[in-house]
Amino acid sequence: MRLRLPIQNNGTAVSWYGIILRTTDGGANWINQTSGTQSFLYGVSFTDANTGTVVGEGGTILRTTDGGANWANQTSGTTSFLWAVSFADANNGTAIGSDGTIVRTTNGGNTWVNQTSGTTNTLIGVSFTDANNGTAVGFFGAILRTTDGGNNWVSQSSAVTTRSLEDVSFTDANNGTAVGDDGTVLRTTNGGNTWINQPSGTTSTLLGVSFTDANNGTAVGDFGTILRTTDGGNNWAPEVSGTANDLWGVSFADSNHGTAVGYGGTILTTTDGGNTWTSQSSGTFNPLVGVSRTDATTGTVVGGAGIILRTTDGGNNWVLQAGGTEGDLLRVSFTDANNGTAVGQFGTILRTTDGGSHWVAQQSGTTELLSGVSFTDANHGIAVGIPGIIVRTTNGGENWVRENSGTDYGLSRVSCTDADNGTTVGYGGTILRTMGSEPPPTPTPTPTLTATPTPTPRPRPTPPPHPTPPPHPTPPPHPTPPGH
Repeated sequence: MRLRLPIQNNGTAVSWYGIILRTTDGGANWINQTSGTQSFLYGVSFTDANTGTVVGEGGTILRTTDGGANWANQTSGTTSFLWAVSFADANNGTAIGSDGTIVRTTNGGNTWVNQTSGTTNTLIGVSFTDANNGTAVGFFGAILRTTDGGNNWVSQSSAVTTRSLEDVSFTDANNGTAVGDDGTVLRTTNGGNTWINQPSGTTSTLLGVSFTDANNGTAVGDFGTILRTTDGGNNWAPEVSGTANDLWGVSFADSNHGTAVGYGGTILTTTDGGNTWTSQSSGTFNPLVGVSRTDATTGTVVGGAGIILRTTDGGNNWVLQAGGTEGDLLRVSFTDANNGTAVGQFGTILRTTDGGSHWVAQQSGTTELLSGVSFTDANHGIAVGIPGIIVRTTNGGENWVRENSGTDYGLSRVSCTDADNGTTVGYGGTILRTMGSEPPPTPTPTPTLTATPTPTPRPRPTPPPHPTPPPHPTPPPHPTPPGH
């Protein structure tokens, strides 16, 4: 089902078998509208309370100018599945779909013209900010951009991999590293405009990464894997962790002092940049998933069943804190010794302003899994999750506002360098970038991830296949990206 709420209170949702639902009271009540079709409908775009367009299987395009009281069929000129549509105003709109299909109208859909996308990849998302400027995204990391209303579409794909990306770390607006499945390491030095693959020297999945500056970084992963670079990832060297347990998170306060956490309550700490790692007692066998170090002595760890541990002596002692939840916590972000935020299952967001002596639950606006969080100061932060969830706060979490990620798919982690610049990564090589406090990031699609309801030995959610419509005019199944 697709849902669009173009203005306050008015919204339209579409789904299979020609279903169109309409609300004029912010969703308190939904009224079934007559679409005149049994086709599966997948995309909807309204430019005001009255004027909207719906697209779906077999090139279906429907148009209304009276808020859906009447829907008229339009000729799309294609029989391809149309997965999404975006109108910049009442006249100018673009629909995209299977096999790289793009159709365009400049007269409210009276005529639709095929455009050359330059790809055969299925396109499943599109967004136009005005009549000329738009972006379409699709499988295999496809990102297409136009600045002339679609006369020319230029590939901007940042997906140098289709493997899942599990974590990302930026040290400034330009320099960042993402890590993921099968030893994947991606590096950007221009704020994500381009990403390059770096050889990691391992095929183990990398689950966490932490850089303290443009050159010095550490990645951790399966089977106790720890890798270290001092030259921005041009060379990665393995380090001896002393454990075979999966390591799920890592955080360095400076180039020397860092902590890695993982399965079975594992905590490892280094004071010499990773030359030696020392096992520390966590007092738990719960999986430890997220860690945030703010200085050489202070750190916080979160994990399964809502566990929160705190150290103020470099990890010699880890003290259990009361978080008030039994749901898994997957990530934690502190900006100083006192101010921190943890996120996890069921939309959980916990906030402390006193170093964890007290944790207060905040309203995230979702009950889905939140798997990543990053704050740049006590007020500004972003949390991401599944499916395609991005929420932002500018007041320390007193209010969290949902932002449009442009995808229904899962996001794993997020790294912000200031109030304006942030990057989130996820399944299938997803990389989304935001460069402003208000505009949403440019979308890249990824298959949906599903949270588990209880702590698991591996806190990375497993992506189910995209829902496949039940038999009906035998629509083709939603294309599935290749295995990773």
